[in-house]
Amino acid sequence: MTEKLEGPSYVLEARSFAIDPGQERLTELTAAMPNAKWTEFENLNVTTRVNSRSAKSTFIVTDSPEDFIGLATIDRAEYARIAEQQDAYIRDQDMVAINGYIGNDPEFRVPARLVIEARNANVAGSQDLLYFHDTAFEEPRVTVIYTPNLEAPGYPSDRLIAVDLENGVTRVLNSDYFGESKKGGLRMWNKIVFDRGGLGLHAGCKVIPTADGEKTFLIIGLSGTGKTTTTFTRQNDSKPVQDDFIALMPGGKVYGTENGCFAKTYALSPEYEPTIHAAVTSPGSYLENVSQKNGTLDFFDESFTANGRAVFSMEKLGWYKDAREAGRVESLLILNRNNNIIPAVARLPREAAAAYFMLGETMGTSAGGKDEVGKALRVPGTNPFFPMPHAFQGNRFFELLATAPMDIYLMNTGWIGGGDGDPNAKKVSIPISSAVVKAIADASITWERDPDFGYEVATTVPGIDDAEFLQPRALYERQGRADEYAGEVARLKGERTAFLGQFAGLKSEIIGAIT
Repeated sequence: MTEKLEGPSYVLEARSFAIDPGQERLTELTAAMPNAKWTEFENLNVTTRVNSRSAKSTFIVTDSPEDFIGLATIDRAEYARIAEQQDAYIRDQDMVAINGYIGNDPEFRVPARLVIEARNANVAGSQDLLYFHDTAFEEPRVTVIYTPNLEAPGYPSDRLIAVDLENGVTRVLNSDYFGESKKGGLRMWNKIVFDRGGLGLHAGCKVIPTADGEKTFLIIGLSGTGKTTTTFTRQNDSKPVQDDFIALMPGGKVYGTENGCFAKTYALSPEYEPTIHAAVTSPGSYLENVSQKNGTLDFFDESFTANGRAVFSMEKLGWYKDAREAGRVESLLILNRNNNIIPAVARLPREAAAAYFMLGETMGTSAGGKDEVGKALRVPGTNPFFPMPHAFQGNRFFELLATAPMDIYLMNTGWIGGGDGDPNAKKVSIPISSAVVKAIADASITWERDPDFGYEVATTVPGIDDAEFLQPRALYERQGRADEYAGEVARLKGERTAFLGQFAGLKSEIIGAIT
């Protein structure tokens, strides 16, 4: 005997389905996993086989691959074979189904479902925390069908994430990393937002009180570059709204996505990140791949991975702002974790803002797997989950800025003058970045035009006494490295122009902004 679970484009049969069993039961199932351990904080820490997202194993399902230039694809016949194989496997499994919503605004929420093997209950428990459950569930618009213990021979690492945009279904085989569940739903949601005239941004959101009233900030950045930290660090008793994905609509309207956070834990410090640390070390949070010895967590040990993670609900923060209460966007920060001549902050005109958005420059972190760590990357929109040609998001971003005047800033969250360990380099620390954000909110920065890149660089920022963080040219000149600085300027301009030029259909105004 098997049980059935139906969706808009699928009928699944399994030995059993536990549908929305609740956190108490999900915790019990997680605790029974052989790779799960209780921590000293009365939450569970699971060590997984796969410890980062599997970009090389992710394929869009289509019979028109020419519509998805730059993205890996499989045809529908191959997808049907994979789906049949996965469905057959599920018939012999005990499964868990989690239903909920991406977003909580009645005008914009998207019904979503995760179906996963019960022996990987930590993924179900984590997803249950991130979904909203404040209304009766409708038929799912997006579904992730997840079999962590079924291999996909012939695909990279025998692993496959097959993305069927047409039917709103993502099928995941042979990964037990929670991020594939979270991103499976949000990748589909990106397409839905775009079709509604907006743009899904890989961004945090916060509201900062000022003398001129509350100001809504968006913080765009690749995973591991300081997006969550910048979102949760307090300025003027600011409140976080969202830490990972938001929808930006015409007029600067923002919609949220998740009822919790999926935070990196490496080097997590109660001194510099007290809010996140308190939430991660609360009962009911789920940890993944955090070093644990003799029952004690060590957030600074990266011997297994530096991509340790934790999932916690927004209520664990004790203070946050519902996305439905956030005003229109006033400021948008594009994080650029770099190690050369990028200042701690620069102010961008509209065309340059769209260009730097498309460049998505940063240093790779463990979130993208070992192949990306420490490498200079360019990821358009810093959004590796946008499931359509990247020119679409660049052009849409440019168009949205015309409907919603806002200040756009480039922020370096890495180093200036060299990489980590270089005696010539200076680290842009969390307090420095926080001072920048506060000064932006308070409109207390003085600016001047940079002669090389055309954007504005700061001359003074309250709380930052070292001007070399604001104008890297001064650092290079003091160190007798003016020629090196000039060489970096030429290199970046050439590489950036070439990079933007590869996106067919990208507006000429965006490409021309990098000169």
